[in-house]
Amino acid sequence: MKIFRPVSGAVAALALVTGLAAAQPAAARDRLSPGAAVALGALGGLAVGAAVGAAVAQPQPPVVYRAPPPPPEPVYVEERRVPVYYERPVRERVYVERCVTERYREWVPGWGWEHRTRRVCN
Repeated sequence: MKIFRPVSGAVAALALVTGLAAAQPAAARDRLSPGAAVALGALGGLAVGAAVGAAVAQPQPPVVYRAPPPPPEPVYVEERRVPVYYERPVRERVYVERCVTERYREWVPGWGWEHRTRRVCN
């Protein structure tokens, strides 16, 4: 519904301008200078734009700010202590890999000593 109003206003303005241009006698069209034609076209465009803008403009509702609601009051609940029984897990042997990072120097021909690292795991 919002699209219908500007479209219908634009169509009405276009029909009005086309009807006025066609209704003008040929002698009156020849006597009008190009500058006057541009001025009349600009004035007509402004008038049509103002009419369409007034038809489309709608007042906005006022913005109302309000405070947030207060937080809810705390509720205290007494916990029931229920014993929980579970089976003890079977302990499996876990292989733990122990790794060490070694730093060493290596001679690179044509370059010199180079520091390198390597990871050694047991």
